[in-house]
Amino acid sequence: MFKTLREDIQTVFAKDPAARSVLEVLFCYPGIHALWLHRLAHFLWQHKLLFLARFLSHINRFLTNIEIHPGAKIGRRFFIDHGAGVVIGETTEIGDDVLIYQGAVLGGTSLKKEKRHPTIGNNVLIGAGAIVLGAITIGDGVRIGSGSVVIKSVPPESTVVGTIGRVVKDGDRPAMNLEHGKLPDPIAEAIKLVLWRQNRCEDRLEKLEYFSGIEIHKDDLVEAERKIKSELGQGEGI
Repeated sequence: MFKTLREDIQTVFAKDPAARSVLEVLFCYPGIHALWLHRLAHFLWQHKLLFLARFLSHINRFLTNIEIHPGAKIGRRFFIDHGAGVVIGETTEIGDDVLIYQGAVLGGTSLKKEKRHPTIGNNVLIGAGAIVLGAITIGDGVRIGSGSVVIKSVPPESTVVGTIGRVVKDGDRPAMNLEHGKLPDPIAEAIKLVLWRQNRCEDRLEKLEYFSGIEIHKDDLVEAERKIKSELGQGEGI
């Protein structure tokens, strides 16, 4: 047991650069408190002490603002950073070395008493406010961007962003890269492509008008387009 507790504390230091001391981790990290209380609740659940298990998980929620159903299965070196608002449903299965940020939800989509929550692989990162719904499988090494909504299974070593979540990158990256705030935005990329094609068409039209002797009027939408490009982070390059 002490080996497991020591591993949990070491996991905090490995995944949160803000951790300064063991004393701080023991008293100031609700994520680790929630994990320890869940292990006890899960033990009670496995031994058919269902009410005690649910009651302990309710106390856990009250103390940490993290809701983990006692039936959920959680692997080793699991860490919830910050933790507020995290919800993990009854039939959720979580592998080893998983990192979850605040506001993430691993929820169900069925009222049937069956497997209805996600199965999370090893080395998975779930960003702040991400929602993973249903009896789907999230493969090993997956990164789910902040605010994403995932309702379909995701292959291993993928990056998922957006609502509804889309796989935007596969392989060739560190499994636990914490720069999930810099993930690609497929919607922004699509808008950039549309603007780029529009600009090409306008350039060709202007040339045609010029050589045809047609008077060219200034477009009132140029400034609005420039602002949109700036907000998309593409400047004047397109």
